[in-house]
Amino acid sequence: MFVPCPREQAPAGTGSHPGLQVNEQVCTGPAVFLLRLNGKDLTMSTRGKLGMMLALAASLCTASAVAQESAAQWPDKPVHFIVPFAVGGSTDLVMRRVADELGKETGHPMIVENRVGGGGLVGASWITRQKPDGYTLMIGTISTHAMHPSVFKSLPYDIFKDFTPVTMIGTIPDLIVVNPQVPAKTLPEFIALAKAKPGRITYASGGPGTSSHLGAEYFAAEAGIKLNHIPYKGSGPALVDALGGHVDMMLDVIMTSLEPVKNGRMRALAVTSLTRSPLMPDVPTVDELGIKNFEAIIWFAIYGPAGLQPDMQQRIADRIDHVLQRPDMKAFLLQQGIQVAGTGPAQLSQQMRTDYAKWKHVVEISGFEPQ
Repeated sequence: MFVPCPREQAPAGTGSHPGLQVNEQVCTGPAVFLLRLNGKDLTMSTRGKLGMMLALAASLCTASAVAQESAAQWPDKPVHFIVPFAVGGSTDLVMRRVADELGKETGHPMIVENRVGGGGLVGASWITRQKPDGYTLMIGTISTHAMHPSVFKSLPYDIFKDFTPVTMIGTIPDLIVVNPQVPAKTLPEFIALAKAKPGRITYASGGPGTSSHLGAEYFAAEAGIKLNHIPYKGSGPALVDALGGHVDMMLDVIMTSLEPVKNGRMRALAVTSLTRSPLMPDVPTVDELGIKNFEAIIWFAIYGPAGLQPDMQQRIADRIDHVLQRPDMKAFLLQQGIQVAGTGPAQLSQQMRTDYAKWKHVVEISGFEPQ
């Protein structure tokens, strides 16, 4: 406190902090301000630093209050969502529906933009260079945010340092399918067939390092079999050749393999989630058939650039999760084979770390050379 002169010395008092004592003393010149902190007089230099610290603390409090208010108002202008894959694919379809419903609920435009290339690298890398204000976000997948660090020699981003995880939208399993010419009717029969013909049973994938490739390698390793990998440029051509009988087996997302299985053009041996899919309740899980804890699923999640404030991070997660929990959204996503997650930031972050370690191990044991 400032003390006008002259004045009688006042008894030492204790401020609001028990270790902070303020002494007022008589003076004959300018006002005097003495502080005792933990029993010691503060010098002018120290007091100057303390003033700077107090000013900084005040500014931080103000900034925090502004950030909280900004988060509470989200969104108050258009939000941009980046899809790192092509228009019409499963990731694009999911993002557009979520954005559309979020826009209706909030009354603000949700703009979906596709930035395609490098198996998702172009779009994911672009988002890391954007302002972390909550108005430029992206939809990522298990590929872009768990598998890619082990698949590519040089990645233009760090999945743990360059993004702010917001929430997981949902998960979708693969089906292990074979063409009808393959004599195996069940997964145990297929494993026995592969063991009898090591390296001669073929499987198709959407390309080296894709989830369909690594999922099949993971299955082969866990089953103790050796399969012959036939890579394609995309899952579409891979499925066409599987349907045509040119390859024996493949892992394919349930929503694209569902119809061929129903019309008898493919045979489903197992689903790769830990629980059966409501879309195909008669198809057992790999876990049920003896390969315990086997899971090879795809997930979709929302991310912001690194530096997104926690209040904003949670606000966005809450708004998106509210949309996801609506019965109509659950029904729509289930039609695509997707089961709603709505995990929030902490659980998504943990899922990323778990899956990163898992698929890093799969890449190592498969012998796949990072591209």
